Amino acid sequence: MSVLNVNKNNFNSVKNSEKTVLLDFYADWCGPCRMVSPIVDEISNERSDILVGKVNVDNEPELAGAFNVVSIPTIIVIKEGRIVNYATGARPKENILSLL
Repeated sequence: MSVLNVNKNNFNSVKNSEKTVLLDFYADWCGPCRMVSPIVDEISNERSDILVGKVNVDNEPELAGAFNVVSIPTIIVIKEGRIVNYATGARPKENILSLL
């Protein structure tokens, strides 16, 4: 499954997904974000049981603010419309998977 570009227009459908949601808050200029991005892509390709999305904080400052994202990359896990886990900073794949 491919990574979904999440924005304010599609966020409610993403948040209310029946699947667990893994959101990667990032910016194109962020070095650690560029390290995490291919890991998130890989997880998306391997796990059809979750919905994986990316939020560009420069393009979607309202979403970043709604989640109190003050440092990137930030990974947020949502289940049944509620945040159940989050992590800030570059992390290895195993650590990101453990958030699920």
